[in-house]
Amino acid sequence: MTALEFIFSYLGELVEPKGKVVTRFAPSPNGQLHLGHAFSALCAHEFARAFGGQFRLRIEDIDGTRSRPEHVQTIIADMQWLGLMHDGDVQFQSQHTARYVAALDRLNFTGLLYRCGCTRGDIAESLKQKPVPHGPDGPHYPGTCRKRAFAGDGPYSWRLDMQKAVKLAGPLMWTDMAAGQQFADPMAFGDVVLWRKDAPASYHLAATVDDAADGITHVVRGKDLFAYTAIHRLLQALLDLPEPAYWHHPLLLDSAAEKLAKSRSSPALSARRLAGESGTELIDNLHHGTLPLGISLTDA
Repeated sequence: MTALEFIFSYLGELVEPKGKVVTRFAPSPNGQLHLGHAFSALCAHEFARAFGGQFRLRIEDIDGTRSRPEHVQTIIADMQWLGLMHDGDVQFQSQHTARYVAALDRLNFTGLLYRCGCTRGDIAESLKQKPVPHGPDGPHYPGTCRKRAFAGDGPYSWRLDMQKAVKLAGPLMWTDMAAGQQFADPMAFGDVVLWRKDAPASYHLAATVDDAADGITHVVRGKDLFAYTAIHRLLQALLDLPEPAYWHHPLLLDSAAEKLAKSRSSPALSARRLAGESGTELIDNLHHGTLPLGISLTDA
């Protein structure tokens, strides 16, 4: 099996995209990249290159309390070490706050947002008093602030009134290149936060707006983000943004069959780089499905 055949074997019968192809790799600099990031970047890079398209690098550094400049430099160095060269300038979310403010204002003008001053403790206490539906992110927000006017000068977030939003948008579908056509069910998440108390736009709003602004035609990312596409598809409809195609690729698991993750302190790529390993050899092995000892690839 060739390199491309291995990468694309998870797509089934692949129909060649029509028109220009633009993909992206969009890590957050709140920690160092690991092997799972390398595989995700590889999938996005190879998909673009296979069809003569472009591969973009976006740093999702909008969370000023967790993003670190040193991690930004490490990400760029790791990508160069892997030989996954991006097209155009590196994009930084922290430089595009005006985009997110404009999107938030538009949603607010439509009457789809409300202020929420609840703390985590407030929400936990409310959940003790009243059962709520559960979704991919756990229990839904109980709607405390949706039912009352926000008062006071304290910090607050902006939540999307999901019932109103879904009613306005109507039924929505989206297409995953491996799993086929999907029904978008954003109601499964309840009233999500689109603007946080302690940072600008949430991941959902910022990533959706940026993908449209950057002309991303194919969103290539891990299967752990599959369910969130329903929220992104809803925001695209509400903001009149183009709908990209999606490919949610398999994940790399560690020896405990857990997803590689920063929160689990998965070994950093930079440690391999600084130890003198070859990044291009690592990528070539991933190309052909040769994984390090204790690492497995799954569709789960």
